[in-house]
Amino acid sequence: MPAFHASSARTCLAVALAGILAALPTIAAAQSKYPNRPIRFIVPYPPGGGTDFIAREIGQRITEALGQSVVIDNRPGAGATLGHGVAAKSAPDGYTILLATTGGTVSGPALGIKVNYDPARDFAPVGFLVYVPYTLVTFGGLPPNSMREFIDFARASPGKLNFASPGTGTPNHLGGVMLMMFTKISMVHVPYKGGGPAMIDLLSGQMHCSFSSPPQALPYVSGKRLKMLGVGHPTRVKSLPDVPAINETVPGFINTGWWGVHAPAGTPKEIVQLLNKTINNALTLPETEKKLYAHGVIAAPGTPEAFRDFIREDQQRWGKVIKDAKLTIEQL
Repeated sequence: MPAFHASSARTCLAVALAGILAALPTIAAAQSKYPNRPIRFIVPYPPGGGTDFIAREIGQRITEALGQSVVIDNRPGAGATLGHGVAAKSAPDGYTILLATTGGTVSGPALGIKVNYDPARDFAPVGFLVYVPYTLVTFGGLPPNSMREFIDFARASPGKLNFASPGTGTPNHLGGVMLMMFTKISMVHVPYKGGGPAMIDLLSGQMHCSFSSPPQALPYVSGKRLKMLGVGHPTRVKSLPDVPAINETVPGFINTGWWGVHAPAGTPKEIVQLLNKTINNALTLPETEKKLYAHGVIAAPGTPEAFRDFIREDQQRWGKVIKDAKLTIEQL
């Protein structure tokens, strides 16, 4: 009887192994066909903001290159950290990617916003997209026409100007905080669930100013509904030659963020590499370069490894800014 069971077990094992071996080519073929269904692209802000523009532009290029549609999934809230959390907890199969932001990956967590993910461990960096030199824009009906005039105007009306941001802990928000620190002016911060809703109130005059991404603000600046007084990049931006760097008036002021692409940690390396190559190719297409330039952002193609290293450096930079300013989430 024991011999019979042992023989049967060996037979079953042999059959099972044969089945697995026979299936391997099919499994490999399925993996090699990535992507074979739509890709979800999480954007941690509502429609209408600069991140939405970039995601749709890059998403369309991914669709053209890989033959599968890219579905934009706007998940706003908590200074971009809500959308980052959704992405971090998604299956690492290449069918969910995230429009990663400074606020959700670096400045928000560094400020102490409670998140349900680890920015360093829960993502597989895919690649850089763009640098975002945030610009100080004001309601078109506000009197100041320059950074110096704005600072003087704010000093004469302490606590009477409202500045909008797409959420607490975003670089837009911290840009306003740093401007107040550097110039000793006082404004009231009003956080929104994204740049789109904030822009609506800024255009109506309910908000007086905001640090906005160029893609979001430029259409209204050209229409005279907003004034763009300064850019937070260390130097003037080539695509915005008439907009002075804020540090020309406020020495040492820098407020440049970035947007990139993450996948959930554990996403196969070959998929990360394919997406990285596809995105880099998209960023160097003449028509894409032209659109990005016109919207005031700076394309930054690179490797996943370089993107990871940059994020680590940015975490240290924002951590130092927040520590030196003695900022806490309770204060804001």
